[in-house]
Order: sequence, then structure tokens, then C-alpha cells
Amino acid sequence: MKKQLSILLMAAFGAISLAAAPVAQNDQNNDSAKQDMKDAGHATKKAAKKTGKGVKDGTKKAAKKTKHGVKKGTNKAANEVEKGADKVERKTDH
Repeated sequence: MKKQLSILLMAAFGAISLAAAPVAQNDQNNDSAKQDMKDAGHATKKAAKKTGKGVKDGTKKAAKKTKHGVKKGTNKAANEVEKGADKVERKTDH
């Protein structure tokens, strides 16, 4: 996730640095700067999508592990309660 955040920040920094670059007077350089800005925007969009996907996948993975842990803990607690109940039952039968 840190890697994806770094990519997003680098893309944003690149877009800002391109925006701050001096624009030349002739049309060819203006078109080039305009295309550079478009490319930076596309790169930023792509980085944001990758970051979002990483967050989504990480959240799913964490939720599944939490679900598994809760089930395991619940079953363990139920078994311990059952053991205790059996122990009490044996003591009261004698």
C-alpha cells in the first residue's frame, strides 16, 4: 500500500512540475506541453486507480482473516464452555 501511495504522489508531483514548466511561444512547443499535461493527467488517473484497487484488495483480505479469526475464537470458546458444563455435570452426578 505504501508503494501505491508513493506512485500516486510521484504522479501528482510530476503533474505539478509539468504545470509549472515554462511554456514556449511557438505552437509546436505549446502542443508538446499540452500533450505532456494530458499524459501526466492520464498517469495520475492510472496511479489513483491502482491505489484504489490495492486498498480494495487489502480490505477484502483483512475482512476474510478477521472473519476466520472470529469463527475460530467462537468455536474455541464454545468448546471450553462445553468442557466446563461436562465437568459440572460429572461432579453433580456423583
